[in-house]
Amino acid sequence: MTNDSPPRLTPAQLRAARGWLNLSQRELAQTCAVNVKTIADFERGASVPYDRTLRDIQHALEERGVELLFEEGVGVGIKVRRR
Repeated sequence: MTNDSPPRLTPAQLRAARGWLNLSQRELAQTCAVNVKTIADFERGASVPYDRTLRDIQHALEERGVELLFEEGVGVGIKVRRR
């Protein structure tokens, strides 16, 4: 990752956020209009979705109150905003 690359959602962050929100892979996939296999493959580290797909997933999580935490462009965790 170069210094000008935007931070990118990690599989661990996605698993943690879905768990916190009690969202199934299928529910998240429907929300983001992506294939459930895309989410499943990413979470287990088998593939990395297109940047646009990652942005859509990240946006859906953020809309539900999850803040993704990054240090030096590397995903390090999540934080849940109070509603």
